[in-house]
Amino acid sequence: MQKHIAQLNEAQAAPVLQKDGPMIIIAGAGSGKTRVLTIRIAYLMSLGVDSFNILALTFTNKAAREMKNRIAAIVGNNEAKNLWMGTFHSVFARILRAEADKLGYPSNFTIYDAQDSVRLIGAIIKEMQLDKDIYKPKQVFSRISSYKNSLITVKAYFNNPELQEADAMSKKPRLGEIYQNYVERCFKAGAMDFDDLLLKTNELLARFPDVLSKYQQRFKYILVDEYQDTNHSQYLIVRALSDRFQNICVVGDDAQSIYAFRGANINNILNFQKDYNDVQTYRLEQNYRSTKNIVEAANSIIDKNKTKLDKIVWTNNDDGPKIKVHRSVTDGEEGRFVAGEIWEQKMQNQLDNGKFAILYRTNAQSRAMEDALRKRDIPYRIYGGLSFYQRKEIKDVLCYLRLVINPNDEEALIRVINYPARGIGDTTIERLTVEANERKVSMFTLMENLDKTDIKLNSGTRNKLLDFVVMIKSFQIINETQDAFYLADHVTKKTGLVQELKKDATPEGIARIENIEELLNGIKDFTEGQKEIDGARGALSEFLEDVALATDLDKDTGDDDRVALMTIHLAKGLEFPYVFIVGMEEDLFPSAMSMNTRSELEEERRLFYVALTRAEKQAYLTYAQSRYRWGKLTDSEPSRFIEEITPIYLEYLTQPETNYRYKPMIDIDIFGDVDKSKLRQSKPVSSTPPKWITDNQPKPDTNIRRLKPMGRPSNGQISFDESGLAPGNVVMHERFGKGEILSLEGVGGDKKAEIRFEVGGIKKLLLRFAKLDVIG
Repeated sequence: MQKHIAQLNEAQAAPVLQKDGPMIIIAGAGSGKTRVLTIRIAYLMSLGVDSFNILALTFTNKAAREMKNRIAAIVGNNEAKNLWMGTFHSVFARILRAEADKLGYPSNFTIYDAQDSVRLIGAIIKEMQLDKDIYKPKQVFSRISSYKNSLITVKAYFNNPELQEADAMSKKPRLGEIYQNYVERCFKAGAMDFDDLLLKTNELLARFPDVLSKYQQRFKYILVDEYQDTNHSQYLIVRALSDRFQNICVVGDDAQSIYAFRGANINNILNFQKDYNDVQTYRLEQNYRSTKNIVEAANSIIDKNKTKLDKIVWTNNDDGPKIKVHRSVTDGEEGRFVAGEIWEQKMQNQLDNGKFAILYRTNAQSRAMEDALRKRDIPYRIYGGLSFYQRKEIKDVLCYLRLVINPNDEEALIRVINYPARGIGDTTIERLTVEANERKVSMFTLMENLDKTDIKLNSGTRNKLLDFVVMIKSFQIINETQDAFYLADHVTKKTGLVQELKKDATPEGIARIENIEELLNGIKDFTEGQKEIDGARGALSEFLEDVALATDLDKDTGDDDRVALMTIHLAKGLEFPYVFIVGMEEDLFPSAMSMNTRSELEEERRLFYVALTRAEKQAYLTYAQSRYRWGKLTDSEPSRFIEEITPIYLEYLTQPETNYRYKPMIDIDIFGDVDKSKLRQSKPVSSTPPKWITDNQPKPDTNIRRLKPMGRPSNGQISFDESGLAPGNVVMHERFGKGEILSLEGVGGDKKAEIRFEVGGIKKLLLRFAKLDVIG
């Protein structure tokens, strides 16, 4: 045991060696808290504490398995098996199964997942003959979940006029009845949902003192990981179980409390010292993960929060490179920069793809990153969700678009023929499938000729099928003259897809709308890019062909060496040598929906702190000056979080605009002359950028020559200086990468270059649109 303790630093060893009493370990990012918890449990067992008397609560099964394996390596597998170690829900489900009869449940009660619960609530709403557009099952389930986690039972709800009034004000006056019916139906079915595992444990410990005494006596030593993420219900259970012996050790970092939207209460960790007597406080402040620049930059960020515990995170690691900040014109260019930088780092340092992570605030941002990585043939994996083009709402839109190109695509037809719902049921679809197979025609052909068949369908169903056919044919007519974006935007509106998703106001529903918006942004970016390709017009068929490549490359080959793409929330607890934090813009990060109060903004800042401290060697912050939103290019401004980092830790890869001045669109003479004698005098603002910016600017590569316009002739076309541009020149294109000029043809604005690119093959580009760098 002593050799394991000897591996710890002084700050880590101190909480391990304290056997009894309440203690809080404030553990900074990368400070080795898992090692401390593991060795502390092993040390308690070495002192004679029975493994059956130790309870360790974690927030993920992965963390529990990792800790148990480490403990087994120290004390042996048999003893490690006796530990009560796992997530809150798994440990309390185990207790509830043993004591279920006291609450009137069978010991083999069913645990409902979210889908089970939503389905049951939907059935109850239907039985109560309520408007499902007002009482949306997912929203109702979310509301009931928040009640349970706040210990608001059905009885407590009906004893609280304020809650009932709030639901009445939101046009849901019968929500309490639904809650009551839901609880009764679950009980009748012998089922608990995930929230019940906490609520019923609280009920068990509160109503049955003998049961509480039994588990207090059993769990003489309690350890809780990620204490800052506990909600009110979890907090009360831990308080009750630890009250007799008060041998409780909690570990957490207030700077990494990022789950308030799930009910986590940061006050649990902030007020821990008030809950117990003679609390010992330990601080793990040495970061073993990141470079000094990253650690100090993260400190300068989190220092802006007013609600926090005192600690100073530091490291003995090398200074490392500064955090690189890059500004792009558009989100598409941002994706190409990230992919290009990953490619360069891989080539220069012989790195695996798994060394890189791209973190974003919302799932919808993955689209631009995925597109850019595919163009570079860099394998990647989406964590915590499907690939962008595999998400349900995206596939729904793509299936409509596939039908426009090929109405005989029956998989696409079956998927969308009744989505959004238009009264074409499963029985009708099955009948059409059988008839089409017997007649050896496609379902769409059969539907086109319904009037010529004797299929047994009522007139209402026939009309609905014919209306669907007419709608698809109208899309085909539009496709003959319009580009992919115009058609896709029309399809999402005409089919009612967006209107259907807007009915779901839950975070998941909003995310689906954002994803469709991002798809339209991608199509707009694609059609704009196609303008420079000779003979291309950004047509739908061209886009679908491009997307087909995405789905092929997304297939799992069994190779885990991929760039990681994930939201920042999912990145908590992980680490990567190179981390790109993208979309660093106001209203995106910090989120526009999280800036109503100081507490919300401080949680966003903690989220940024978590993102930055995932990086071991190099962190990048990227942002775009403009993003497509519903196909319209909107201006963006850099996130305040970039400005909050102490400047000495940053290196700007692109020069910030300092001489920008808005050009008024109105004649300023209408305002008359200004009496300057009445103006308040102020010091002139220097237009020279700060030295800390100019010192960090990369020196221009003299081997790169940009094709520059010589002027604009009277016909409005741009003529290019083409001296030295000839077949054999090697050029770099921001979208297609490196290529070789095969031939040149045409004059003036119609000048074209045929180029063989390493990625994408041979393209014929119009030079008046092409953005080419000549590199050889």
